[in-house]
Parts: sequence; structure tokens; C-alpha cells
Amino acid sequence: MNSHEIDYRIYGEEMQYVEIELDPNEGVIAEAGSFMMMDDGIKMETIFGDGSQKDQGFLGKVFGAGKRLLTGESLFMTAFYNVLHGKRNVSFASPYPGKIVPIDLMEYRGKFICQKDAFLCAAKGVSVGVEFSKRLGRGLFGGEGFIMQKLEGDGMAFVHAGGTLARKVLQPGETLRVDTGCIVGFTQDVDYDIEFVGGIKNTIFGGEGLFFATLKGPGVVYIQSLPFSRLAGRVLASLPRGGKDKGEGSILGGLGDIIGGDNRF
Repeated sequence: MNSHEIDYRIYGEEMQYVEIELDPNEGVIAEAGSFMMMDDGIKMETIFGDGSQKDQGFLGKVFGAGKRLLTGESLFMTAFYNVLHGKRNVSFASPYPGKIVPIDLMEYRGKFICQKDAFLCAAKGVSVGVEFSKRLGRGLFGGEGFIMQKLEGDGMAFVHAGGTLARKVLQPGETLRVDTGCIVGFTQDVDYDIEFVGGIKNTIFGGEGLFFATLKGPGVVYIQSLPFSRLAGRVLASLPRGGKDKGEGSILGGLGDIIGGDNRF
């Protein structure tokens, strides 16, 4: 194996975290901001990119890290190593309510494609790169743009899905239509494209956007019920405007808040 062979355990239901067990000299990489806690004896190191290429030279490392800017991520990642004898644990938390999905890259022939902000952490040696879309329509209207993340290697990786997770196994030629924001990731043989919703009423009044994502088998697809963009949109829609809130749905508006005991002015 080129990647470190790590053990793990996932805790929680709606706000999960994953605990990674590291043997001596084993390591794990993670996105900045996902760290939760670690045992004594774990060394933290900031690295260019994912640190999967050891002999590519400084310019190669800069180029590899620079590609991450295209996915909206930082140039740097954080690596955690067990530098003492015995097993040590380090934990990483999900950024919002949902599920942490363990991905054994060996089961998917060494490659898994996911949306740009889904990656959480992985065994040291797993490559976190970019996957470019070769289809103009998918790039312009697919919700994820021209660029997604690709996880390559032979170790464990962990991605995060918002809300409830659905795992679909598609047979050859079988097609699944999905809201463009609900895709978490899929295996390399899945054909990903977009499809126009169609119909004047659907287009103007449907409220579901103009395009579906179409995922055609064979392969495995992971779907989330609550994309972060949808969650953020609902939160923003509920924020007070002009110093007044929406009365939490009451037909009395602000008067309803006063009656209900919320006497803020």
C-alpha cells in the first residue's frame, strides 16, 4: 500500500465526527478547519497540497497545491502523525448536520469523484486533486461547475454529506436524475451530465431550477438530502430585514412575537 493503513470509528447521529486511530509513524491529512481533538503524541504539520507526492520537487508541490485553488480550497492542508509508541487517536468533525461517509478507495479501483467541499480527511498518501468537466453544459449549469475534487490512492478517505445520505448502486445504462446540489460523489465509471427540466410551467414556476443532474451507471452514487447551499439559503431568507424579523410565520408578524413573550424592540 502507498497510503497509510488507518483504523477509524464514526460517532454521533446528526452531528458526526470521525476518530482516526494511528499506529506509530502513521498519518492522516485533513482540510483546514475540520480538526476536533487529538491525543498526546500526535504531531500536526501544515503541508502544501495533500503531501502525496514526495519526490516531485518544490515547484511540483507548488503546482499541485495551486490546483486546489481552483476548487476554492486553501493552498495548504494539515497532516497529523503519531510520533510516539503505541496507538494514538485524532478526530475530525463534520462542518454542519449530516453524515460522514467512509470511502475505501481500493473498492472503487483507486478513484472517487466528489463535490468541491465534501472532502473531510484521508489517510496519508491519498491524493486530493481536481477533476475537470469536459462538457460545456455540465460546467455551466451543473451546479458544481467545471471542477470537482478527485480522491485517488489505495487508502481510506472520508467525505461529508448534508442531512440524510442515500447510496445508490446503478446498473449499466441505469439513469438517476438528481438535483444538481444534492450530489456528494460518485465512482469513476458513472457518466455525469445535465438535463433540461423542460416544460414552460416547470421552468417558470417549478422552483427546482432549470436543470437536473443525470447520473448514468454502472457505478455507485452518494446523494445528500440537505446541500449546504440550500441550508444557507433558508437561513439567509429568515434573517431580519430592516431591523424586523418575519414573526416566525405568524400572521400577526411582530405583534405575534410580543404576545408570545419575545419583547425585543
